[in-house]
Amino acid sequence: MERNFGMLATNGSPANWLGANFWSRTGGPLMWRNYDGAVIREELDVLARHGLNLTRSFYYWPDFQPEPHTLNEEACAHFADFLDAHHSAGMTTVPTFIVGHMSGENWDPRWRAGRNLYTDVWFVNRQAWYIKSLVERFAGHPAVAGWLITNEVPIYGGEATRAEVAAWSELMVNAVRAGGGRQPVSIGDGAWGIETTGHDNGFSIRDLAPFTDFVGPHVYRMESDVLRQHLKAAFIAEMSAVTGQPVVMEEFGLSSDFVSAENAGHYYRQLLHNTLLAGATGWIAWNNTDYDAILDQRPYNHHPFELHFGITDADGAPKPALLELKAFADTLKAIDLPRLRRAQVSAALVLTSYLAADYPFTEEAERELVVTTAEQSYVAAHEAHLPVGVVREAEDGGLPEGYGLYLLPSIKALTGPSWVQLPRLASAGATVYASYCVGETQAQRGPWWIYTEEIFGVERQLVYGLNNPIDDDVVELTFTEDFGTLAKGDVLRFKAAGNEHSRAFLPVQATDGTVVAVDGRGNPALIVKQHGAGRTVLCTYPLEYLAAAQGRINPEDTYRLYEALASLAGIRGPVQLDDPLIFADSLIHEDGREFVVLLSQHSGPTAVGLASAALRTLGGDAIESADLGPYGVAVLQR
Repeated sequence: MERNFGMLATNGSPANWLGANFWSRTGGPLMWRNYDGAVIREELDVLARHGLNLTRSFYYWPDFQPEPHTLNEEACAHFADFLDAHHSAGMTTVPTFIVGHMSGENWDPRWRAGRNLYTDVWFVNRQAWYIKSLVERFAGHPAVAGWLITNEVPIYGGEATRAEVAAWSELMVNAVRAGGGRQPVSIGDGAWGIETTGHDNGFSIRDLAPFTDFVGPHVYRMESDVLRQHLKAAFIAEMSAVTGQPVVMEEFGLSSDFVSAENAGHYYRQLLHNTLLAGATGWIAWNNTDYDAILDQRPYNHHPFELHFGITDADGAPKPALLELKAFADTLKAIDLPRLRRAQVSAALVLTSYLAADYPFTEEAERELVVTTAEQSYVAAHEAHLPVGVVREAEDGGLPEGYGLYLLPSIKALTGPSWVQLPRLASAGATVYASYCVGETQAQRGPWWIYTEEIFGVERQLVYGLNNPIDDDVVELTFTEDFGTLAKGDVLRFKAAGNEHSRAFLPVQATDGTVVAVDGRGNPALIVKQHGAGRTVLCTYPLEYLAAAQGRINPEDTYRLYEALASLAGIRGPVQLDDPLIFADSLIHEDGREFVVLLSQHSGPTAVGLASAALRTLGGDAIESADLGPYGVAVLQR
């Protein structure tokens, strides 16, 4: 099945945005008061020489609209010169209007006087006038690539109802169009809404889609596991593609105060390549430079680590992040990104509709659990060299059809129609895997599963109101039958974790299902039931949840189970690998070439044998082994 790979277009041509969020080192957010065109040109020249083609720029709101009916003419003149500097450097920019929030502080125009950003009619009108007026001035400049309404507005304007947010957002986008802006536009909210987090802040990707042109995740989340950290932005990109719109990694990065120089480079390398494979087609790093010269200026004096998110230092010298962006730019050129598509897949990682539907009388904690367990499943699939499509259950029930393997990891609930659909999917030839999870809350603590015997061939042995705690520190699954790549007698081991609700298993007795693995106490742990040409597979332990609840855990043995499931389903990855710390996926060029991307999760150098893969370097030389550096990448072709 196809995986989304949306590409922005400007003037009918594909647009590959690779750049940096930009404040000049002359003043950060106050750069328009301290404008120096010569320094701007130096800063842009460094970025352009390292392969970047774009910046995201900011109309600092207190400066550009000092009064409700007035634009600051001096600031506008500076911005006109700023656009000319971009054009001279062969670059473009995406201006951002309502700023608003920035780097640890909120900045109001002095005349706001506490008005609600979204619902005060007069204030909304003044915002629309401000946006329309700026667009009228600058929309015709060749250096303008697109528009963003805000910067992380849920932090600045606060949360609101979805109806209020959608109405306000549409009015702001209409102001861009009324001003003559025909370039791509989006909101700039960070894609932090219910579809990607389980928390409803009002900014729904699906609600905003009818009048926006792309989705722009802002990703700074920190992790407790290296592999989850390296794949986190990629998984967010997958979830952000819920509407099929292009995904632009609008903000990502790190302060060099948080990390060693070497590890900063590793992080950038992993994020860039993993998000490319996850379907992103634009990247705008945070941010262009360090700000040591303005240490005493807000917000840097009270958030001093914000001084050092730059991809260049305060003197304009490249940092490891910019070197990684340069290497990535060279790769994108070599593989011809605008003419690529993601390789088709036969495996689907299912996001239950309970993540985004906000059904009545369900708890936010249960929605958030969908994200954490699915993310861990995404990691395990990568360790198993199993490219997956991240798919969503429909709100009125039903899963997309046509996949050979369905992964339903540690799920508490599906809709009724989807449960009924599972045996039909299996009968059509699919392998349908589901692992049990009771959830982390006491609300209706039990499996929201129906027709368990008909689907999985087991009878539940539950006592009402009680869960069945996992008492062992390590769960052992011993295989009593051959199962794909796992042989009778093989043992998988999983460290137990979770709270008093979630650290639980499902006691069952097999009816017409076949027990293929038992736990350390002899209880059925993995049960297979044949349905026509396919099968269902029930795991009575929440394997993905157990790993998600722990730090520094990957790789753990769930990937071996996924390898076995893929074998049963007849699914092979782009290359055959034995090492779970080498990820592999591929992209297909319209001329038929396949680009295979290998990403190492080893902290030291690693050689990857490829003798049987018929791969070549991008230069065309045959290759039988790829030597990858620490957390290194190789892009090969077939």
